[in-house]
Amino acid sequence: MNINELRVFDAVARLGSMSRAAVELHTVQSNVTARMRLLEEELGVPLLRRHARGVALTPAGERFLPYAGRMLRLIADATVAARDEGAPSGHLAVGGLETTTAVRLSPLLTEYARTWPAVRLTLTAGTTAALVDEVLDGRVDAAFVAGPLDHPELAQHHVFTEQMVLVTSRDVASPDDLAQIPELRTIVFRAGCSYRQRLDAYLARLGIVVARPLEFGSLDAILSCVAAGVGVTMLPAAVVADASGRWDVRTHALPADITPVETLIVHREDAWMSSALKAFIDLSRRAGTTAA
Repeated sequence: MNINELRVFDAVARLGSMSRAAVELHTVQSNVTARMRLLEEELGVPLLRRHARGVALTPAGERFLPYAGRMLRLIADATVAARDEGAPSGHLAVGGLETTTAVRLSPLLTEYARTWPAVRLTLTAGTTAALVDEVLDGRVDAAFVAGPLDHPELAQHHVFTEQMVLVTSRDVASPDDLAQIPELRTIVFRAGCSYRQRLDAYLARLGIVVARPLEFGSLDAILSCVAAGVGVTMLPAAVVADASGRWDVRTHALPADITPVETLIVHREDAWMSSALKAFIDLSRRAGTTAA
């Protein structure tokens, strides 16, 4: 098998379609089909099962997929290592929490781009769980996530500590008032956000049962709903202060065991630490010390 066949298999497995894989790989569908046939013949087992909506992995394909991903990541790491002459350059993909991106990353990214102009930096926003998966799968080189985090395949570095607050509409004078709100709703990021887990735990401690949460993918959408009295949320105090000019909300202090949340930058433990990534981590840690 060769790297092109592995790339085709990875794309088909992710997208569930020969045609969509061909589009992503900038080739024709017949080429995708031919390479998949060659790979299956070499392995001696079918990897895909065709159906009306596309393709699905066979049990053999499910077993082969993580190894294919591992081989692709190893080849990518080897290429980066071979080309790394010590000065940051090339492509660096970084992930960040929506809240971290909104408040912390703009000056950091600006300084990094100015200092290392030869690096092509891209940024992806998401929840902690989604970003961890992206780092493990090699789709991003590193990501800012909320701690604590314990994963044997990830190296982590402390960047800064956020102070969390409960955020409500102006009509809520105290967290004690929440128990009087019928069908109280939480306004949160998508599943996998560590902030929503803390919010659920805090409300449970108050004896408050909430209705099904409303999930949004953007910070502004969450704060606009909270300001309108639709529900409550939990966010870093710095984020709310930064958005206070746009949304009329009230913040409430939280118990000491809930208030601090550590922000980490994580990357794969087994991956090559490129000069671009090392420079980014060093700059992030210095920026975090300054912010603290």
